[in-house]
Amino acid sequence: MGHSSVRGEGTRRRGPHARDLGWDDSLYDEGSPREEEAVRVPRARTASDDERDGAGAPDVSAESSGSSRRRVPRRTKRGRRRRILRGVTLSVSVVILGTAGAGYLYYEHLNSNIRKGERNSAGSDVQKSAPNAAGQTPLNVLLIGSDSRNSSENLQLGGSKKSVGAPPLADVQMLLHVSADRKNASVVSIPRDTKVDIPECTDPETGDTHAATRDLINATLGRGGPGCTLATWQNLTGVYIDHWMMVDFAGVVDMADAIGGAEVCVNHNVYDGPKPGVPGGSGLRLTKGSHEIQGVKALQWLRTRHAFESDFGRSKAQHMYMNSVIRKLKDQNAFTDTGRLTDLAETATKSLQVSEEIGTVKKLFDLGMTLKDVPTDRIAMLTMPRIPDPANPGNHVLPAPGEADRLWELLREDMPVDGKAPTSKPQTPAAPKDPAADPADIGVMVRNGTGDAATATPRRAAAVAGVLGQKGFTQAWADKTLDPQKRTQVLFPSAELEGDAHAVAKALGVPTSAVKRSTDVSGVTLVVGADWRTGDTFPKASPAAGPPKNTETVMGDDKGCMDIYAPYRF
Repeated sequence: MGHSSVRGEGTRRRGPHARDLGWDDSLYDEGSPREEEAVRVPRARTASDDERDGAGAPDVSAESSGSSRRRVPRRTKRGRRRRILRGVTLSVSVVILGTAGAGYLYYEHLNSNIRKGERNSAGSDVQKSAPNAAGQTPLNVLLIGSDSRNSSENLQLGGSKKSVGAPPLADVQMLLHVSADRKNASVVSIPRDTKVDIPECTDPETGDTHAATRDLINATLGRGGPGCTLATWQNLTGVYIDHWMMVDFAGVVDMADAIGGAEVCVNHNVYDGPKPGVPGGSGLRLTKGSHEIQGVKALQWLRTRHAFESDFGRSKAQHMYMNSVIRKLKDQNAFTDTGRLTDLAETATKSLQVSEEIGTVKKLFDLGMTLKDVPTDRIAMLTMPRIPDPANPGNHVLPAPGEADRLWELLREDMPVDGKAPTSKPQTPAAPKDPAADPADIGVMVRNGTGDAATATPRRAAAVAGVLGQKGFTQAWADKTLDPQKRTQVLFPSAELEGDAHAVAKALGVPTSAVKRSTDVSGVTLVVGADWRTGDTFPKASPAAGPPKNTETVMGDDKGCMDIYAPYRF
């Protein structure tokens, strides 16, 4: 209806009509849609009318006065049935709309459960992986387990009152990598006692800025929240991490109960309790064999360290548990069962804290679906290859030179870490807009970035500059300045030198992803990083070389049992 002609009345509201719900009035009324209100002017009845209608047809002519009158409609059974049907239709529509409204309210309820935080709390120049040949991109999610005791539930599940109020530690850190085509996946843990460079981070909740430092990686959570942990991982690995998800003790218990338990196995009776000189323990007690664990028992399994001999044994046990959970969810058709998903969604939205860009139920659902089509025999879980930290070999570790670098490159290049063939084809890099000059005309400065004065490979820049000279880059020269970098890079300052930079990278086998534009250089600059300490050609990672060495790899279909450290057997 249009606007009223009465000043101040505005637009008059009307009640819903069947046509508003997609129904046609003409299906229910005889004659025109407003037949009951129509004014008919009868005409004189003719002989042809009588012949057509037959004898006894009702006389609808006007009375002798000839005046026009309003016709009284006939109420037939058919008309009543149609009006009843229309009423039923309206009632059903109300029910449907009410149900949809309830669904919307529940969806908003789930959204309101979700706690969100800043994705990255530090600066980083790490770039997202390039799409594969089909235009798909890999997915990287950092999974964080917090040891915070700053709630009564978490304090009851582990720790002492002395730990209340202390900055939380990220005692569990795993990177979930799902290939661009969603056909293989890997989970990589970094032990909590790994010594790393932590960048300057600003806590998004307090606004406090924490200066860059070198410390254990589990300290990152208390220096700027999960966003600082993510930034540290990106700087260490060179892998762009899309999101983070964090859970505490109570959340683990609730999620384990919602899943309905997961099967684990031990090769001996185990009790992870206090021992002389070794206080604490998770409290895990199991007899030899397989067990379905959930709730507090699942948390104990995930926290057990002493009985599994070390943090590395604990990581392996965590991987076995996660694989068991994935197998169970697949067996339950949880990825496609709406009812099952609803149950899990209620618990997950209360238990997890996530980075803000995935802070809705819809986005978390889409995230969960990424594992739906990954076969369990193409899910590889492993711990970062490591070596003892020379400064504290009994307690701390460092990423293993060579093998850890190879693992990070496999992830950056979206290659499987299980030693099997890739499932997707990489995209052929686009040719630079600026063509390369003749190698003899390209000036290249080479810097040694393999380490600092104590750890750098001696004369590494001169060695690589010599290799370039042999390949025709006669203007390559070695800069004596040390420029410690974890990864090899070919830098160029402006578009007209992009083709030259790519020519240098191609000559040495350096990946195109390592060629970057930078305002910190004045010409083509090759920084030989810690990932290339020896050899004339960049050591490009290949899945054919098998899983990384100096680590443990657990496949998704592996139903093995954990060994128990002798002092914790009974």
